Amino acid sequence: MYGKIFEIDSNDSVEVMKALASEPRMMILDLLNSAEMNLNEISEILDMPAPSVTVNIKKLEEAGLIETEYETGSHGSRKICRRTYDSIVIKFPGANIDFDNNLVEISMPIGNYKEFEVEPTCGLATGKNYIGILDDERAFLEPEHIYAQLLWFKKGYVKYKFPNNLPSNSKLTSLEISMEICSEAPHYNKEFPSDITVWINGIEIGSWTSPGDFGGQQGKLNPEWWNPDQTQYGLLKLWSVRNDGSYIDGKKISEITLDDLDVMDQKFIDVKIGIKDDAKNVGGINIFGKKFGNYEQDLLLRLRHE
Repeated sequence: MYGKIFEIDSNDSVEVMKALASEPRMMILDLLNSAEMNLNEISEILDMPAPSVTVNIKKLEEAGLIETEYETGSHGSRKICRRTYDSIVIKFPGANIDFDNNLVEISMPIGNYKEFEVEPTCGLATGKNYIGILDDERAFLEPEHIYAQLLWFKKGYVKYKFPNNLPSNSKLTSLEISMEICSEAPHYNKEFPSDITVWINGIEIGSWTSPGDFGGQQGKLNPEWWNPDQTQYGLLKLWSVRNDGSYIDGKKISEITLDDLDVMDQKFIDVKIGIKDDAKNVGGINIFGKKFGNYEQDLLLRLRHE
């Protein structure tokens, strides 16, 4: 289960299901996955007429799936929309469902970065085609970048903003960020090391040296159109921060602790992934979404608390 869970009885689920039975409304919910937006932003990104956005927002609001408020700005007021839940569970009669009440999970599409700075070779791909022009950093500004299922660059970073969904008055005991990644070489090269670094809230928690850019065997999830002589899959890596330090796949890599990250006092959690300018091995990075590579997941943030 992910983040905030909307648990409803089967008798009360009809209006919610009606609200979800719409592709435009599902697109809006997907867009609001990690950040609040106003109506104009939603209309522009989804290329949806403003009146249609207004009607669909009203339906979602009536079903309790989003909440809205008006914000005063220099050019008048704006209607701000935010998603209220990350998962929906419908309880049928007699159902007995147990949740881990001490775990918050948030899945972030890899194309939903909020900042970037990249250098060629670089590019993005959806499950159907490339986005923009290959080896041109302007592709990372294309509106459809939010639908990317694979992105890559030689040097630089992408930064994501996760909502901090920790319950009030809770105490964070560990933070984990999981992703499928590898180096970035022309075509692919299994012996092409790259030092990949992760920062949380601006604090560097540690680097992992990817041994190469993996190909020669098709990724299990790759679409048919993807060229077989390109990158195919990565390795699933887990960065974690605890009260006694930071780890990669359970191996301690630094003395950075949860106290250093100041998570509890923040509404959002910044996760930055990239290649440092002074890295020993500047071999780039590929980041895989749930429709590319070997692992059916996007970026996954886990917050354990008590």
